[in-house]
Amino acid sequence: MALATARHILVDSEEQCLDLKKQIEEGADFAALAKAYSQCPSARSGGDLGQFGPGMMVPEFDKVCFSAPVGEVQGPVKTAFGYHLVEVTDRTE
Repeated sequence: MALATARHILVDSEEQCLDLKKQIEEGADFAALAKAYSQCPSARSGGDLGQFGPGMMVPEFDKVCFSAPVGEVQGPVKTAFGYHLVEVTDRTE
């Protein structure tokens, strides 16, 4: 079974999500931004969600985690929770 390891930042607005993505692209630390801005309890661990299998996350999030290139920040990904920046840090097929 495929497994993914990912981290994310969850915010209320697409605008804030895009702003944070721009900061990361310009060299800001993903984990530091997650701790400062993410509204998910995972913020305490820099947005780290650990390892999970297909179907364990909401569909929009799941799709990104099992298709996006590893190590490349994706988003904004809109879910019922808000807007996410997602980085797959590892994936096994």
